[in-house]
Amino acid sequence: MARWDVERLLLTGMQRRRLLIGVSALTSLAIASQFSRRVVAQPKFSDYPFKLGVASGEPLPDGFVIWTRLAPQPLNGGGMPRQNIEVRWQVARDPKMQQVVQKGTAIATPELAHSVHVEVQGLEPNRWYWYQFKVGNDTSRIGRTRTAPARGDRLQQLTFAFASCQDWQNGFYSAYRNMAREELDFVVHLGDYIYEYGPDFSKPRQHNSAEIISLVDYRNRHALYKTGFHLQAVHAKFPWIVTWDDHEVDNNYANFIPEDDQTREEFIQRRANAYQAYYEHMPLRLSSLPKGPDMQLYRRLTFGDLAEFFVLDTRQYRSDQPCGDGLKPRCAEALAEKATMTGKEQERWLFKGLERSPARWNVIAQQTMMAQFDFDARSDSETFNLDQWDGYVAARDRLFHFIQQRKVANPVVITGDIHSSWIHDLKADFNNPASPTIGTEFVGTSITSDFPTQFIAPVTAALADNPHTKFFDGAFRGYVRCQLTPKQWRSDYRVVSSILDPQAPASTLASFIVENGHPGAQNA
Repeated sequence: MARWDVERLLLTGMQRRRLLIGVSALTSLAIASQFSRRVVAQPKFSDYPFKLGVASGEPLPDGFVIWTRLAPQPLNGGGMPRQNIEVRWQVARDPKMQQVVQKGTAIATPELAHSVHVEVQGLEPNRWYWYQFKVGNDTSRIGRTRTAPARGDRLQQLTFAFASCQDWQNGFYSAYRNMAREELDFVVHLGDYIYEYGPDFSKPRQHNSAEIISLVDYRNRHALYKTGFHLQAVHAKFPWIVTWDDHEVDNNYANFIPEDDQTREEFIQRRANAYQAYYEHMPLRLSSLPKGPDMQLYRRLTFGDLAEFFVLDTRQYRSDQPCGDGLKPRCAEALAEKATMTGKEQERWLFKGLERSPARWNVIAQQTMMAQFDFDARSDSETFNLDQWDGYVAARDRLFHFIQQRKVANPVVITGDIHSSWIHDLKADFNNPASPTIGTEFVGTSITSDFPTQFIAPVTAALADNPHTKFFDGAFRGYVRCQLTPKQWRSDYRVVSSILDPQAPASTLASFIVENGHPGAQNA
């Protein structure tokens, strides 16, 4: 069944802003079954159904997505009956929910784990709103969210944070405790929201099952992460813009090629399971509803005349890592013209959007480090991380050439994945330090995931051979706070003193700025 047919089936006879019915991601048979099942308006639950909190995301000038999932037993499949459940929602201008401006009913279906994604429309641009869900006699916490400024509006300031890599087992979410105290317009998550591994009993807390494979496995793992109190607090306070990396499915997977010893058929099913669970637990629009093992995640969001965000998906469409993957010298395969991080269609979409963007700052939000970095400090040898853009040199060259030739305004790349903090000048030719700087990359450390201590000294030693790298730190975990104005971009690297202390405070490790019209980072 075509995507537009599904939407027409769901929305015929209803005002879209008033009612959004969940649909199955996998089969039209499951979709049809929703309409023959009775809707329960006054359900009885074994426990409080909103244990996974609330979230919002995808801010547009006239609205956003609000999300929740009914799960009285979140780590045991949710603990919900195989019934459609009526969920009421409302949006207000005030935190006490007295000035209600939108309200309606959504249907939480078992096919989507009783998750709810409401696309609220018809609101005022560039202002805060509050929202809440009710089911039966139970009420969720009140969440806060924000609409984007109108496209083209003159915007004097925008503040957001970006984060990634939050391995549950490796530590506590003290970084989110501190992020919740920030004054932000939104949060960008750049991937590795969950990890797929089984329990590691040497860590401060453990995963709730062996390595995840099935849909139930992925749902339970997302639910485990969503029980994090400080993570719930940040979801409830700011709208989120999300994309994935590899661990939402399988470490270092590329398209339909797994890291693990699985057949293609087995991995296709595993990817479908992972994608569906990801959609079920994120505040995403219906346009991202998975179709089996495929899901539309790359997209563009605009914030007045100040910033345009190009959110990339560099896992679903990429070609296999070259040279057998890993940290090693490049082979010819790493230079191949056909090698791709994004796939042809997404690359064309990115180039078209960059060319047409009227924004002051053009932000590429993506997963693995884009800048070249030679990890080998010896002058007669080179070592690159081939899972990063260093394994896809021709694709990076195409992007950089396009940015330089079309004079894209103030390109800034924000990146996660590597569990450490970096700042790079993006060079037209990394092998020639005198070549033009065409952009800036800010690489954020992880929320909790480990950067091995033994790697810090070798990377530090290699900095001298990578003069475009302006900053590196591998010791601390945290997030990056970014403040944009028409004149400059400022990135503050906010780190916590310890991921073993849930109450650990945060401090600013480093601050760098980029001036309008002058690519490259400078100390603030």
